[in-house]
Parts: sequence; C-alpha cells; structure tokens
Amino acid sequence: MEDEEGGNPLRCCLGRSLPYAAIALVSYAPLRRWARETGATPGPYSEVGPVFIHPDECGGWTGSGFPDGIRGRRRVLRAYSAAGGILGGRLLDGGEMTIAEGLAELYRDPRVAAHVRAVEFGCFLAGTRRS
Repeated sequence: MEDEEGGNPLRCCLGRSLPYAAIALVSYAPLRRWARETGATPGPYSEVGPVFIHPDECGGWTGSGFPDGIRGRRRVLRAYSAAGGILGGRLLDGGEMTIAEGLAELYRDPRVAAHVRAVEFGCFLAGTRRS
C-alpha cells in the first residue's frame, strides 16, 4: 500500500514510514521467532498482531541505542522468562522514565527478556536482549 501520510512505525528497520512510501501491513508473532531462537515455549502468550514493514529488503536496524522509531510518550515494557511466560512489565507514561531506564529496571531480574509495545493498540515495536 502507499502510505499517504507517513509516520507509521516500521518493524523491519525500527524507523518511521515516509509520506507516499510503499509499505506492507503483515501479521507477526514476535514470540514465535524468539522461541525458535531460544527454545522457549510461549504457549498462550504467542499472540499474532499487525505490523508495518517495507515490502522489499531494507537492511534492518543498524544503529546503536534506541531508534527513534520505537520512542513514544506511552510505551509498555513486557518482561518474559526464558521459557516464554510473562514475568511482569512496566508502563511508561511520558517522562517519569525512559525506555532505557525501564529496561534496565526489568533486566535487574536475570530471568528477563523484554518487548517494547505501544500502549494504545498493544502493538509490538521491538524485542530487546540482555547485553
């Protein structure tokens, strides 16, 4: 599809779409990919949801730190165990804590892997790993 307004979060490169750029809306199950890579069994937490991507290979995220495409005023950090169960989470509701600070708090528990999600729609934005 052609994104007339631009600004949609792209999961392939963690950027934002440009006005009139070609993008695709696809179903994605982030815990399934993680489970294949780690041997986790997310069971009922293996949800499927829509994400925007470039229709052609874009090279993915190559930067460091937190890309602007996942920043936002309201975010949820969802913590998962290595087995795929939910351990908890953290609501970031503008200003009290950055994504980096919230992840640092969650990663104090050595069992945690975390996802960053949008609050309004619960959309998956990015998976994070312990460094």
